[in-house]
Amino acid sequence: MGERRWRTAGGALLRVIVVWAVSTLTMLALAAILPDFKLQSPGGDSITRSALTAAWGAGVFGLLSALVWPVLVRALLLVSALVLGLLVFFLNGSLLLIALRLVPDGSAAVAPETAVVVAAVMSAVASATSTALAVRDDNAYRRRLSRLADRRRRRRGERIGGSAPPGTVFLQLDGVGHAVLVQAVEDGLMPTVARWLDESHRLTHWRTDWSSQTGASQLGILHGSNHDVPGFRWYEKDTGRIMVSNRPASAAELQRRAVERTRDAGLLSLDGASRGNLFSGGADQLALVLSVAARRGRANRSRAGYFAYFSDPANSVRTAVSFVAEVAREIGQSVRSRLRGDLPRTGRGGLYPFIRAFATVVERDVVVTAVMGDMLAGRTAVYADLVAYDEVAHHSGPHSRDAAKVLESIDRAVALIAKVAEHAPRSYRIVLLSDHGQSPGETFAGAYGLTLRDLVRAGCGLPVSRRAGRTRSGAEARDAARDALRSALHRPVGDEDAAERPAGGSDPVVLASGNLGLISFPGLPGRLSREQIDRRHPALLHTLAGHPGIGFLLVRSERHGSVVLARDGAAGIVELPLAALDGTGPLAAFGPGAADAVRRTDSFPHVADIMVNSMYDPGSGRVHAFEEQIGSHGGLGGEQSYPFLLAPREFSDPVADGGELAGAEQVHEVLRCWLGEALGDAHAPQVPLGDAHAPQVPLGDAHAPQVPPGAEHGPQAPPGAAEDPRPAAPAGEAFPASRRAGQDKNE
Repeated sequence: MGERRWRTAGGALLRVIVVWAVSTLTMLALAAILPDFKLQSPGGDSITRSALTAAWGAGVFGLLSALVWPVLVRALLLVSALVLGLLVFFLNGSLLLIALRLVPDGSAAVAPETAVVVAAVMSAVASATSTALAVRDDNAYRRRLSRLADRRRRRRGERIGGSAPPGTVFLQLDGVGHAVLVQAVEDGLMPTVARWLDESHRLTHWRTDWSSQTGASQLGILHGSNHDVPGFRWYEKDTGRIMVSNRPASAAELQRRAVERTRDAGLLSLDGASRGNLFSGGADQLALVLSVAARRGRANRSRAGYFAYFSDPANSVRTAVSFVAEVAREIGQSVRSRLRGDLPRTGRGGLYPFIRAFATVVERDVVVTAVMGDMLAGRTAVYADLVAYDEVAHHSGPHSRDAAKVLESIDRAVALIAKVAEHAPRSYRIVLLSDHGQSPGETFAGAYGLTLRDLVRAGCGLPVSRRAGRTRSGAEARDAARDALRSALHRPVGDEDAAERPAGGSDPVVLASGNLGLISFPGLPGRLSREQIDRRHPALLHTLAGHPGIGFLLVRSERHGSVVLARDGAAGIVELPLAALDGTGPLAAFGPGAADAVRRTDSFPHVADIMVNSMYDPGSGRVHAFEEQIGSHGGLGGEQSYPFLLAPREFSDPVADGGELAGAEQVHEVLRCWLGEALGDAHAPQVPLGDAHAPQVPLGDAHAPQVPPGAEHGPQAPPGAAEDPRPAAPAGEAFPASRRAGQDKNE
């Protein structure tokens, strides 16, 4: 033990000496280049004398940066990122001026404006050198994080002993389907996952709801309800606005509705942390959480995740270099794809290289570092979303070489988190899961030369623009990057929803969620029936149902209730009552459970007048996205509907009875059950209504929403969930009993 301490201390001292030497050389070089920066007295000094002056100045500057900078950053968390970015240079320059004033013989001098440049260059060089020395020294990095976390725990007055029950970390690999994960393991792209499968973890697939996208899945997983989320974006006639899952205002409203419905703060309500997610899950510790991004002031702690990460100069340099490299990599990959003539292909120019770099570098680095800090702080439950694969697969394809490279980087991030767990004050069980997969295929517009909106307008007898309309992408990282920037600048990020209102008139509103289309008629109240649509637009439904790029439609009929319209070979277009559909008929190709998923969505208050699912080819797995994506998700068909759960075998098997996990709400129940198993009956998570990020809903509220029809597709109880693991509520508090882990099957 003593020898190890001496070796560690020696390594740290060596790094300090090397960084000091490099900083000294940098200062000498700058003094030779910049006319207003001198390290010699007016009479001139020897090289040795100048070198000593540079060494003294570099040492004092480094010491001041180490001692004063953390205090300044803590104070600067109260100002906007724009002000912080400007102040960084002036404060660095001020520290350098102070350092040079402390040189004993007073031979060093620099103009104030030059000091800003010199300080910036020296900080960058010192950080880069320190990072380069520590990049292979994982132990040093983990020890540093451990010391920071220990100080944080002491400030909070926390003590986590060795007898503490295990914590749980949920890492969501956004968009990674079950089949993609299995193939990546077989191809050797994810050695950490492969080792876990061999030694410690169990892999299970689950089936999404009809809306196979992050908004619906993560809301159900974290908050136990994704009721009334028919797509990624949808029009609500009663409010006259378009809901978009990855808009802060919409995410906040969806979270509010879910908490009101379940009367449950969320999966992370007991000492939890939510990192990089659309929703908070009831966590108190937040970073990059979209549902709170629209808030201003101290209540929005999500913004602090960026500052906490970039306050470390080494982090800033490492991420900035990686960001530039990722932009260059995307441009190179895009050019090679065009030269090879890869098909299908979609546009990857404009801002996309920077958006991809944000998702694959900035968000990854901030989220992974936050998770490691949570583990070293001993938090009970952590849920984090890594969106890199999903963003790249949308534009390069889910089985592309570009996406495979991202899977390799994700595996390295998972391995680093697993290593950090060895230094945490409590043991951790790490669960990997995904919210959906992705299905490949050429876009609808690319295959047929017109968008879904064009087809709808043609079927309504409305003019169609000759210019091909480009449908907006629903990729999570695109709006996340924009809103993160606006949030960091202290600008409101929810105001864009005001623009998401259809223009006046009776023109149909056509929205896309991957290969799921939602068509509404805003000038007509309530959900229109097939008969009403036929009277107003006689050709519309036949135009849609008869198109080869469309698999089926869902509409309401006055005579038969809700019906499915689809092509049936020689029989032409058939109308089948939804209530009578089973595993046969036009939905059979979309897999088992498709009819149940459609029936559940049909019960939602805000289901569109016409729900459209694209065609699906079971042989090739192709779908046609109604957006500009060659890897898509949002509807039924193929790999998009089958994400995965990879959990330690210490947890109960979620499908021990040979069944199938169906829907995000069922996954929520499984994860709650696992939290209870990890913590034990005496420590199982309570679910108070006092979630700071959700509305208070008193128990027994006569106006509380009721469980909708179709809830018979709710979760099956996992083994070991026969009893509610949560303790009785303390006196004076009320904890709802309606969201028991693995229970209330027909709730």
